[in-house]
Amino acid sequence: MGNIFDLFRKIGTKTAAQETLPITGLVVCLGNPGREYEATRHNAGFMTADRLAARLGARFDKAKFHALVADVTKGNKRFLMMKPQTYMNNSGEAVREAASFYKIAPEQILVISDDVSLDVGKVRIRRKGSDGGQKGLRSVIAELGSDAFPRIRVGVGQKPRPDYDMVDWVLGKIPENERPAFDEALEKACEAALLVVDGELERAMNLYN
Repeated sequence: MGNIFDLFRKIGTKTAAQETLPITGLVVCLGNPGREYEATRHNAGFMTADRLAARLGARFDKAKFHALVADVTKGNKRFLMMKPQTYMNNSGEAVREAASFYKIAPEQILVISDDVSLDVGKVRIRRKGSDGGQKGLRSVIAELGSDAFPRIRVGVGQKPRPDYDMVDWVLGKIPENERPAFDEALEKACEAALLVVDGELERAMNLYN
């Protein structure tokens, strides 16, 4: 029994030590809250977040900064994963609040979102840039006053014809025949995110773009 108690003490000590590390980065995954939006194209960011949290042994078990958050320690780095609950078009509000509270520069904020300009199964990683028509990214840029943050965009495919309503498209679900390619893209996004968190943005871009 003594060995078990020793193990518990070690676990407790490790957790306390981790919590002394400052939070120096944000991983913000965009989507819409609510059951009706689960598994829709616009929630590619949320789906990536869930996979990434599972890999890191983290849980979105707190509500803070108008977001569900997971406090994650990886190696000697501590960062906050976020799923903004403000709906896509106002995602930047949550990011601004967290960045202001922890005094985090845009360069230390990774944003993961869907992208209708990319085919299903593709991902695109950029160091900075415009919103490309993605309204969640547009909100983040507006609230931070900067576009100088890295982002991972998960391809969800273009709408089938020009007159197809874009809102209907992004709030629709990936069809079954495209699910394997979409799942592959989510896995790529997770791998890329882990590299970016470790400071290997260039490597992530070379591997997955």
